[in-house]
Amino acid sequence: MKTIKLWAAGVGVLLATLILAGCGNQSRSNNQTLNLMQSSELTTLDNTNQATLPEFNTLTNISEGLYRLNDNDQPVPAMATKLVKPTDNGKKYVFQIRKNAKWSNGDSVKAADFEFAWKRAMNPANNPVYTYIFSGIKNADAIINHKKSYRSLGIKATGYRTLEITLDHPMAYFNKLICMPVFMPQDESFVKKVGPKKYGTNAKTTVSNGAFKITDWTGTNETYNLVKNPYYWDKGAVSLKQIHYKTVKDPNTAHNLFQSGKLDDATISGVTAKSLQKNKHLKRVPKAWTYYLQVNQQKGQPLANQKLREAISLVINRNALTQKVLADGSQPASSFVSPKTAIDPLTGRDFSEETSTSVEPDLQKARQLWNQGRKEAKISGTLRLSIIGDDQDVTKNVAQFVQGQINQNLPNVKASISNLPDKAYQNRRTSGRWDLSQWYWLADFADPINYLGILTSNNTMNPGHFSDRTYDRLVAKAKRADNQNDYWQNLRRAENRLQKLTGVIPLYYVKEDHLVNSKLTGVAYHVAGFADYTRAKLTK
Repeated sequence: MKTIKLWAAGVGVLLATLILAGCGNQSRSNNQTLNLMQSSELTTLDNTNQATLPEFNTLTNISEGLYRLNDNDQPVPAMATKLVKPTDNGKKYVFQIRKNAKWSNGDSVKAADFEFAWKRAMNPANNPVYTYIFSGIKNADAIINHKKSYRSLGIKATGYRTLEITLDHPMAYFNKLICMPVFMPQDESFVKKVGPKKYGTNAKTTVSNGAFKITDWTGTNETYNLVKNPYYWDKGAVSLKQIHYKTVKDPNTAHNLFQSGKLDDATISGVTAKSLQKNKHLKRVPKAWTYYLQVNQQKGQPLANQKLREAISLVINRNALTQKVLADGSQPASSFVSPKTAIDPLTGRDFSEETSTSVEPDLQKARQLWNQGRKEAKISGTLRLSIIGDDQDVTKNVAQFVQGQINQNLPNVKASISNLPDKAYQNRRTSGRWDLSQWYWLADFADPINYLGILTSNNTMNPGHFSDRTYDRLVAKAKRADNQNDYWQNLRRAENRLQKLTGVIPLYYVKEDHLVNSKLTGVAYHVAGFADYTRAKLTK
């Protein structure tokens, strides 16, 4: 997920808040009204041309795709009547849409609504930002490369409630993939009625097919409500009557609101999180979330030399970073794929753990590699390296720590820091005028391929231009694998190859720290994806 604004460690996250009368965390009334907090303003609910955290957080609670994730992060039927087994050697899926599936305006959810939405998400005229996630669906890659029309995407409504999806090749992770908000349907007749450019810009131009519908959102205000959708097919499972969202950008403010009884689920980070690690309301939420250094490896750049990259990685004391600088429950990163993302079914082990390397610094080896790399790259004198990141306090603290590790432990180098406002940072990052860039990856779906796939050559999520034919081939073979053995074997090899070449420098695994009201139950905190409050309730 590329467009998340982070509070800590580059992290900005949705959180839940309950605005209830009374003072003090335990004095909340039980009226089944839950207030949720967004870390930034909601700007759109058109899932076909945006992929922001506030949008996806809200869509998770108002809309459903063919499948949704259950409490165990496994796909279960939502708009589809059942989990579908593919045919045609794993390349064709035929879904039946529920007869009682309706939009919040009373329209029936049709198979054509999925075809309409998915093709809108690939239509260049709609300014899509998440096209790469469709890779593997028939013709998606050709559409992305402007070789075929978006109309040729492998999805077709073959009946009122029958939907056929065709893939270019089998995808072992397809069921998890289509749980993402980008794959949710849109009410075709309603979108055309309000106009494609206006759809999803405020409450009146938005309809939903999930547990709630949005109200009181003008498109620019910082507060809005979700109310129970009377047309939802599974409304009997929904206990909450209303969810109230409010924009809260500062973690200390979130903490104060929680303390005063106005938040039921507040995400905290940075200094605030460090001071509350023993709070009885603290809940650490594991996420498929890795914070790392992108390394500029374009031709002519000093860190195109692998030995120099490895040397930098070896001098960073990740244990000191997580324990002394962050101190919020984050853990040292020993592979690119974060823990709890997926279990390798062939070994029964956590994929991240089975592909991990040591996080202990090795200064002697680092200096040896550094000197060898300087000779290979024909570098004389002091090597000047730039570290860029956004201007949040935690990002600055991490940058200063990394800078110190490099300057203190490697000879003839001077690393400098540029922490910039978000827009300036993105422009600098895109321009390639940097050596190390602070970045993160929050998995869209719980599978290693979502991490490893973004580092293939020419991927838009790979601004450091890491490029290796062997790595590309391993990822491609995994994507096209028609059996579990080949799939996981190639993923392991790809992760190992990435580490061997120091394609990126993982720093730590992010933990979300929540302050949660003890009366709030039933929230599905997904390792990958977004918190689902549709089955939550406030107990007495």
